[in-house]
Amino acid sequence: MGPVKIVDIKPTTVTVPLEAPLRHSNGEHWGRFVRTIVEVVTDEGLVGLGEMGGGGESAELQIRGLKQYLVGHDPFDLEALRFKICNPTASLYNNRTQLMAAIEFACLDIIGQKLGVPVYNLLGGKLRDEISFASYLFFRYESHDQLYPEVRTIDQLLRHTQELKDAYGFRTHKLKAGVFDPEYELEAYRQLAETFPEDSFRIDPNACWSVEESIWFAKQIEDLRNDYLEDPTWGLNGMRRVRENTTIPLATNTVVVNFEQLAQNILNPAVDVILLDTTFWGGIRACIKAAGVCETFQLGVSVHSSGELGIQLATMLHLAAVLPGVSFAIDAHYHQLRDDVIVGGKMEYKDGKIKVPTEPGLGVKLDYDKLEEYAELYRELGSYCYDRDSRRPGWYPLLPNDRWADPRKA
Repeated sequence: MGPVKIVDIKPTTVTVPLEAPLRHSNGEHWGRFVRTIVEVVTDEGLVGLGEMGGGGESAELQIRGLKQYLVGHDPFDLEALRFKICNPTASLYNNRTQLMAAIEFACLDIIGQKLGVPVYNLLGGKLRDEISFASYLFFRYESHDQLYPEVRTIDQLLRHTQELKDAYGFRTHKLKAGVFDPEYELEAYRQLAETFPEDSFRIDPNACWSVEESIWFAKQIEDLRNDYLEDPTWGLNGMRRVRENTTIPLATNTVVVNFEQLAQNILNPAVDVILLDTTFWGGIRACIKAAGVCETFQLGVSVHSSGELGIQLATMLHLAAVLPGVSFAIDAHYHQLRDDVIVGGKMEYKDGKIKVPTEPGLGVKLDYDKLEEYAELYRELGSYCYDRDSRRPGWYPLLPNDRWADPRKA
């Protein structure tokens, strides 16, 4: 078997509709996700798929800029790829971590296709055939087409949770908090736990509370079935102070997202569960390396969602399949999507789980009609401001925040 060579890299930015606009502490997902799909083409005609979020035209330009580094590169040479793209000192000037992730996804996809094996077999073999997911509960605005109602009141939140349980079989639920004042969200969280006593819960205010608010909130929920408390406040020292004052494990996908931060957390613990994001860490392989460190020092791990379509979801499934220490249902925004750009449409949930793809490579293929449909929608609508709320003109959050939305107002 001779070497494989990359001959082209093709980025396409799409926007895919969500059921409804999703509210969070920094603003809003404006009824859609913006993602950049990456195709890496080899001299043998193999096409590997990658995905990254948010950047729009700028992401496309950055991906195209990598062609000068990667045309002629053998996708099997993943360590060389890392230094070509993410040399640590060069990265001081051009942080390419998420670009690296998208290219690595595509290279692993190519390797799997070339060898006729799924990506999990390149990573040590799968330990489970299907992956458990948590529902991802958001306060949300009514959809523009009025097909999906708002979630603002506690009664609306409880109804929405029951609908998700009925539709997908979820037994674990994550509430995205930081929209309304902590006392209101505490009431909402406690009522969720009381209404669904057989299920487990976690809450994530995106690090917008003060340390003191975080400690207060944690003490109010210690009697509930909590998986963990995710990123209540910002910074390792802030998280450490919260951890010292609660019995609930703390989790993060914000303050431990590289190996230096992981080392600091081991030397002076601030977080108990590391939520590994295949994009934020720079690829699946980096997540596996980090998980090995966590296993050595008895830190918990799970898999984080950064607003994925089916390509990145496949990377999350392969990662969760090979990690022995994934003891929590993993996060995914995926059930919030109305559609996908992969052949066959959205992957299916059954009993709160999704099966790990078993076809060679990542196990997903692009639906080129859908890709063009949602690329055209992006050209029509453009990007949106993740850190702004479309219905609160002039608003922006502080850190810690005190500019809460009013739950009495639609």
